[in-house]
Amino acid sequence: MYEPRTYRHWVTGKDLISFNVVVKETDLYIRASTNLKTKAYKLVLKYRNTLEKYIERHPTFATCLEPFPVGDNAPRIVKEMSAAGSRVGTGPMASVAGAIAEFVGNELLAFSPEIIVENGGDIYLKSLKKRLIGIYAGKSPLTGKIGLEINSEDTPLGICTSSGTVGHSLSYGKADAVVVLSKSATLADAAATAIGNLIIQASDIPRGIELAKGIEGLKGVIIVKDDKVGLWGEVKICQMAV
Repeated sequence: MYEPRTYRHWVTGKDLISFNVVVKETDLYIRASTNLKTKAYKLVLKYRNTLEKYIERHPTFATCLEPFPVGDNAPRIVKEMSAAGSRVGTGPMASVAGAIAEFVGNELLAFSPEIIVENGGDIYLKSLKKRLIGIYAGKSPLTGKIGLEINSEDTPLGICTSSGTVGHSLSYGKADAVVVLSKSATLADAAATAIGNLIIQASDIPRGIELAKGIEGLKGVIIVKDDKVGLWGEVKICQMAV
């Protein structure tokens, strides 16, 4: 079970306590009002164990690159990953990093009114104030220069990124960054993969935007390829201090 751990976005949050939780491939960077490392560690173990046991019984779940239907008795995280893949046309593991971030973050809200969970570029965010998220887009000249402004009333929110030029996650495209916003980080992760698969060159950005428009449950998308950017939906781009 692989999750990206190569790149991280910069999220404003110096008012929060930060800590890391690492279990095998899962590498979470978490910010909360108090140090919840022990609780977060137990949650990561819980959800990884759930997925690993399901994959032992259904190994194709971990390898298929197309939608994989699951039964009604499947664990909730498995159902959510399957549903996300079916909605966008990917395999369920395209959403694993976003799913772990979302499920862990959602349970941590019982102990902290604000939570930021980042899993290798995939973010689950619940905030009581405006946050800025810097967009990392590899060698694109826009890396570190543009970011997202997220208002508190729009959270909890999933902000997930796929790249064909950064990291080791499977992508058939060559986008420097595809950032997707959705109330479901699980769906956002899968959608970022599906949209990123279409982007080979900057002229493909409109195709990616059209796909995003057709996926129910997405709030917005940012596509970065070289020095070009495409935007759709409820996204507010801001200039980051260099």
